[in-house]
Amino acid sequence: MSKKQFKAESKRLLDLMINSIYTNKEIFLRELISNASDAIDKVYFRSLTEDKLKDIKQSDLQINIIRDKDNRTLTIKDNGIGMNEEELEKNLGTIAQSGTLKFKEEMTGVDDKQNDQDQTSLIGQFGVGFYSCFMVADRVTVISKSVDNDKAYKWESSGADGYSIEEASKENRGTEIILHLKEDSEDEKYSKYLEQYTIESLIKKYSDYIRYPIKMDCERSVPKEKKDKDEKTEYETIVEEKTLNSMIPIWKKAKKDVTDEEYKNFYMQKFFDFEEPLKWIHTKVEGQYSYTTLLYIPSHVPYDYFGKDFKKGLALYSNGVMIMEHCEDLLPDYLGFVKGLVDSEDLSLNISREILQQDKQLRVIAKNIESKIRSELESMLQNDRVAYEKLFKAFGMPLKIGAYDGYGMNKDKLKDLLLFHSSYENENKSDYTTIKEYVSRMKDDQKEIYYASSETIDKIKMMPQVENVLDKGFEVLYLDESVDEFVLQIMENYDGKKFVNVSANNIDLDTEEEKKELQKSNEENKDMFAFMKESLGEATIKDVRFTHRLKNHPVCLSSEGVVSVEMQKVLNAMPDQGNRDIKAETVLEINEKHPIAEKLKALYKDDKKDELKKYTKVLLDTAKLIEGLPIDNPTELSNLICDLIIK
Repeated sequence: MSKKQFKAESKRLLDLMINSIYTNKEIFLRELISNASDAIDKVYFRSLTEDKLKDIKQSDLQINIIRDKDNRTLTIKDNGIGMNEEELEKNLGTIAQSGTLKFKEEMTGVDDKQNDQDQTSLIGQFGVGFYSCFMVADRVTVISKSVDNDKAYKWESSGADGYSIEEASKENRGTEIILHLKEDSEDEKYSKYLEQYTIESLIKKYSDYIRYPIKMDCERSVPKEKKDKDEKTEYETIVEEKTLNSMIPIWKKAKKDVTDEEYKNFYMQKFFDFEEPLKWIHTKVEGQYSYTTLLYIPSHVPYDYFGKDFKKGLALYSNGVMIMEHCEDLLPDYLGFVKGLVDSEDLSLNISREILQQDKQLRVIAKNIESKIRSELESMLQNDRVAYEKLFKAFGMPLKIGAYDGYGMNKDKLKDLLLFHSSYENENKSDYTTIKEYVSRMKDDQKEIYYASSETIDKIKMMPQVENVLDKGFEVLYLDESVDEFVLQIMENYDGKKFVNVSANNIDLDTEEEKKELQKSNEENKDMFAFMKESLGEATIKDVRFTHRLKNHPVCLSSEGVVSVEMQKVLNAMPDQGNRDIKAETVLEINEKHPIAEKLKALYKDDKKDELKKYTKVLLDTAKLIEGLPIDNPTELSNLICDLIIK
């Protein structure tokens, strides 16, 4: 028996595959099981058309895993097509030589009845998966007997130095791959791959839906038979063969054959959730790219959803074999809360089958999934409002951020899915509304959509500016989340109706007569306002003026420009602002119809400038308090109020 060299750049290429192509050692088992499944596919396919193989029964086809702790070997055994000496030389002696790919090419054009997709959609198209076993084994032995040959052969290699092939003894067709595991080190405990729990976990994770049973002898504790009913129960360990995989994925079944309970149980077991999902979406798409999806919308926010360790993305399968646990490219960020999987035969995998190549197939599937989820959410909003509001309470924030991110590139897709609190109360006693619903209730002559923003709904309701808008019969959106106002600003308008902050200086609710009256009053008192502004300091506020926007309240702050008072608070609270202090351009507005207006005029007319300064300072600080802004000197404010009280 002579040692042979690999035909494909031997040592350097094999070292590259072991150390670079595969980043996760545990996938070696996935690769070997996938290859075993391919081999069984081949023999089953031939049994459908060849008389000499007609005795092969699908029920007898299986994969076996054998653990030998004493000899540190792990064996993966199948009763598939097997290989003769030439095929061992060709398939294992040449890296990247794929018998599977050749077989798939040969099947092209075969009669559809024979070419059953569920039986012939093969996985190993690159011929390199086998070599992943060298990540965990320092010697690999392959014993194989072809279905077309009475002789069996043994292929053996310790890595890049080469391999040998010789005749061997094997009774039945198929292939046995025997891994002689490496010795444990501080960095890696290779002996874990001989543990029952580890093997079961890896099968469940990567190969649960291989269509053939994967069997292994497993230990379990059972109570011994009692001789006396009062005798203490003792346990013994028995060994029995166990099928480790489910074989038939729930998503491969027709929807009519899956019960609601099965959908729920699959979700709770697969995604480790203790609550049932709010909704699931099961679709099968056939066409240019064929794939199946099973998607779930959770009923609550995962505890780590907003943490840095949370992984979004759908599990990606190729014919029941998991390729990626979290394929982020299949979901946009704003739908990152959706859980589920995609199974497709049409994906272009990279050489190690670990990651997906960035190609048109992926983009098309991702786009279709995004559209499907949005469509289902729209349907839920229309037909099951209670469920949708529950969803929005949990995941409304990422939907709003999705509308804002990327300079609003998704705003048109999401605008009708967004809910906001409102002064309008519907028949269901819900204060949630869509912007579309708000617009449908607008007065005939109303041109703007009004909103108010603060930390809580209660604070918004107490804002002086809100009272006046409500008193005039207009509905107000209550924005109580930090992102809300940014979303409306990026949207700019809805069906031509502009969004207007009730605290903005440009809000226009007065009649023409009221406008002229106010303009005249501000003009007459412009010198007083100039003095008041000067007394506060140049950088404090932009202007002081009278207003009609307040019903019973004496004073408020309005804003000019893009940044509102509430946006100022949000931006300055962000952790990456450094030493920047973002300020809204604010105007101190005083209710012309409140007694305080006459008091200020009298102080200015009587030249009581010092007292007018005190009133101005008190009015500004109280307006800041109403807006939730900090005041510069609380002690000074307290002293000023006391001085004014005792006079």
